[in-house]
Amino acid sequence: MKLQDASQQHAKWDAQLRKGTLELAVLAALEGKQKYGLELLNQFQQFDTLQITEGTLYPLLDRLKREGILAASWIQQGEQRPRKYYSLTVAGAKKLGFLKQRWISTVADLNSILCES
Repeated sequence: MKLQDASQQHAKWDAQLRKGTLELAVLAALEGKQKYGLELLNQFQQFDTLQITEGTLYPLLDRLKREGILAASWIQQGEQRPRKYYSLTVAGAKKLGFLKQRWISTVADLNSILCES
């Protein structure tokens, strides 16, 4: 396998993994606090596997808001322009609890399989 092919396969793997875990990451980042979109984006940029674009994050935030998982409110602080802050709703906190448990179970299952090899 060529180095370029391997690199493309790794990029595809990373994209699929990110796609499957991004909702969990957003909900976890908002647990017990509210954040605005760019703040979330900057937080995720700190992690190699969570680097996304605004074009990925904002549609997800909008969908979660429509589903009642997130609440959003405009807040102005000082002279800055207002920012839209997101927070978990009660339904969002419940969903986060469920997703956390599924993630923990999945990681444990995979670790069992990987350690058998």
